[in-house]
Amino acid sequence: MTEQEIVKFAEQFDPHTDPRAVGDVPFGGLIASGWHTAAVVMRLFVDHYLSHVASLASPGIDELRWAQPVQPGDTLSIRLSVIETNRSRSKPDRDLVRSGSRC
Repeated sequence: MTEQEIVKFAEQFDPHTDPRAVGDVPFGGLIASGWHTAAVVMRLFVDHYLSHVASLASPGIDELRWAQPVQPGDTLSIRLSVIETNRSRSKPDRDLVRSGSRC
């Protein structure tokens, strides 16, 4: 995550994050919007997991937490676990996969 990417995202999508107030934030410097972090993690998820399976759609996200701030220079990675699989009742040729990830 570069400073330029963080500022650009904040200016476009997360206006409550004011990159000019870097010295006044409780984290000691510029941090990425949580939604920016979520978008980057989604890209990692698609590139390294969904692109290798037959994914049709997602029913949603059960839980989302920002455990620590992401700062310029940080490299994000993702760890994925399959929590459970179930045969779809309405479409028996498909399975539902519930997964969890940590960044």
